[in-house]
Amino acid sequence: MNNNIPPSMQPEGSFPWMLQQVPKSFGPRPITPKENQRRLYAGETPMWMPIWLKDNQYCWPDVVLEHPKYEVDGFDWWGTEWVWVEVAQGMMVKPGFVTVHDITNWRAEMPVPDLSKVDFEGDSKLQVARYDNDRLHVFHLTEGLFERLHECMPFEEALMSFYEEPEAVQDFMTAVADFKIELLKKVFHHYSPIDYVIYGDDWGTQRAGFFSNDMFREAIMPQTKRIWDFIHSQGKFIELHSCGLTQQYINEIIEMGCDAWTPQDINDFDMLTEKYGNQITITVPIPGIDTAATVDEARSLVRAFVDKYAPRGRVMAMFIMNPDPVVAEAAEDELYNYSSAFYAKVREEQMAAV
Repeated sequence: MNNNIPPSMQPEGSFPWMLQQVPKSFGPRPITPKENQRRLYAGETPMWMPIWLKDNQYCWPDVVLEHPKYEVDGFDWWGTEWVWVEVAQGMMVKPGFVTVHDITNWRAEMPVPDLSKVDFEGDSKLQVARYDNDRLHVFHLTEGLFERLHECMPFEEALMSFYEEPEAVQDFMTAVADFKIELLKKVFHHYSPIDYVIYGDDWGTQRAGFFSNDMFREAIMPQTKRIWDFIHSQGKFIELHSCGLTQQYINEIIEMGCDAWTPQDINDFDMLTEKYGNQITITVPIPGIDTAATVDEARSLVRAFVDKYAPRGRVMAMFIMNPDPVVAEAAEDELYNYSSAFYAKVREEQMAAV
């Protein structure tokens, strides 16, 4: 690893700042965390169960302005104004701000950003210097097609436009998809190696998806799949980030070729892993780990989790958050050792069956 690591330019303690920190080394392991997670995403048997966003490493460019630079109040490169919301610990479009007033005239009201003016080369020198090449590197393609639509106009109008101006909506999504693909080309070139992409687009509320499955197929899938097809054509994996109770779209998600999905915990992990665990990698939280009071309790919870979910196929553990660092470390240690023993038996059975 490069010892001459430039510091992050993001505000200290912010989400991007944390993502730009060099991860702590795991120490000796039989294969690299990169190869282990690659196996899981490819549908192969890993050596141990990875932990989401711990076994990999983020690439978070400072010059990709789907939000304002450095996550502070201001404008993104589409001309939309954002503000920091303390209670949510995140950015949102400034209440009342509208970028597009008429979806049929969106190109005049919200021109597509010019990527030729972005200093990817200069920024990449800062980001790549932090790389731990024993890990998969992920780029987060934020603000997906529907998110960008409802960020530039009132949410209710964005939904109504699917019915009132479907051709204009598809023109919008096609242009945004074109832009996303060109952005990915720049990122893959300047920030190499990028091993997978987290594609972000929120598709649901706490009760259900925003769209019927028919509308999802008609309006969301075509251009989303085109972006995903491009990512796959470049030899990268795709992980979906989509807030809400969106499990109703699981068949469409798999049909589009998604390799991994990290659902919110309002989704049914038992159903998803039982029915789809061999078709897509699913990130699952370890029940009770955040409130475990002792090392023994944490280790017991981890063993129960592995016993239940590892046999179901392609399961990744959600990151382990516990206020006691000793308890958290014990949980991570148990997950590595206990899941390693489980997968060793799986490989023995596979060899015996050959």
